[in-house]
Amino acid sequence: MLVEGLVSTIIPVHNRPLLLREAVASVLVQTYRPIEIVIVDDGSTDDTAQSIAALAAGYPSIVRHLRIPNGGPGAAREAGRVIANGEFIQYLDSDDLLLPHKFELQVRGLRARPECDVAYGRTRFYMIGESPGNMSWKRTGERIETMFPSFLQSRWWDTSTPLYRREVTDLAGPWTELRNEEDWEYDCRIASKWGRLHYCDAFISDTRVTFESQLSTAGSSDPEKLRHRAAAHRLILEHALAAGIPHETTEMRHFSRELFLLARQCGAAGLADEARILFGLARQASGSQRSRGIDFLLYGVGARLVGWRAMGSLTCGLDRLRV
Repeated sequence: MLVEGLVSTIIPVHNRPLLLREAVASVLVQTYRPIEIVIVDDGSTDDTAQSIAALAAGYPSIVRHLRIPNGGPGAAREAGRVIANGEFIQYLDSDDLLLPHKFELQVRGLRARPECDVAYGRTRFYMIGESPGNMSWKRTGERIETMFPSFLQSRWWDTSTPLYRREVTDLAGPWTELRNEEDWEYDCRIASKWGRLHYCDAFISDTRVTFESQLSTAGSSDPEKLRHRAAAHRLILEHALAAGIPHETTEMRHFSRELFLLARQCGAAGLADEARILFGLARQASGSQRSRGIDFLLYGVGARLVGWRAMGSLTCGLDRLRV
């Protein structure tokens, strides 16, 4: 049931009771009403469930919750999206915070700009325990009119940054069950069909990280993470091609290089099928002329001669030497 004007905040959480309470508090102090909070317990094994129950009991008219088997952030966000009632959708990671005027500014902006699908503003980035500065994280301090083609270069905001119209998230469909870069794929899916942006020139959210989370990324070497990244990149290219982004654009050329790099990393990690597929996608993204370049030709010949794993290991080693 869609409730006009309601902002639904969907918070997936796994074993973070203390941080969850801080995230929920940042939603409760919003200057905008009406709001609802949907907490999705992604199979927590500590006392997170008790913290959720206490929050729901303390704010019964605002906080709803459900529990699912551990499936990662995408699956948890999807479980929350399905039951959310808001005209506007906010996703919030359990270690991040919203600043008090976020919803007020962004809803006002979307009301004033009915042609826009998503509102965003400035986000800060800092380690938990540190004081936030006044530097805009990634490209959230820039005024950008559309999500594509810029999202081919990077996901230049974080999960807390955008506020989506509900109709946009409904049309985008379900989150994937990918556990890496699922958020980038989701936003590129939106970018391929809608993605017109309203910019609020104000700080509206905080991305916070722990020292441990910074150490545990391993996105270029862990085989399981690489499998998910490979699948996400394949889908992102599909979205870009569906949007009609030309091969000659700076953004598509950048993404082609990303695909080629990820192909080498997958090869080095022993993921031969993913390496072969990504190599082909990198050539496809490059266009007919660029795909016949000497780097592609030499790599393809080398992979056929010594195998995708050996070729990936060799070239990744050379990449590290260049750095």
